[in-house]
Amino acid sequence: MSWGRRRQRPKSPPFVMVQKAMLRSPEWKALTNSERIVWIHLKADFRGHNESSLRLSYVSLKGIMAPATASKAFKGLEKKGWIEKTKHGGMFRYYCTYRLTGPFSKLPG
Repeated sequence: MSWGRRRQRPKSPPFVMVQKAMLRSPEWKALTNSERIVWIHLKADFRGHNESSLRLSYVSLKGIMAPATASKAFKGLEKKGWIEKTKHGGMFRYYCTYRLTGPFSKLPG
């Protein structure tokens, strides 16, 4: 009998948890579909320590939505209070970074 070893659970693949209460909330329902997609992709960037430096590039959204649609979604999320820009990026060198600030922004989860 080995006291020092524990059985290891198989690891589940990475996922983004969206609470049922959030899906039913009027705030979530007020978002456009593109804003919801951008929010979920931003939340997927959370790694346990980067709460105020979440980043999402237009290139990573390529094939999901047009750059103009993504831009509109970012601006809509900022205006509605779901995200806050923490660092302004440039076109080629730096990413914009964001913090989730909406009613259901408690990380992780």
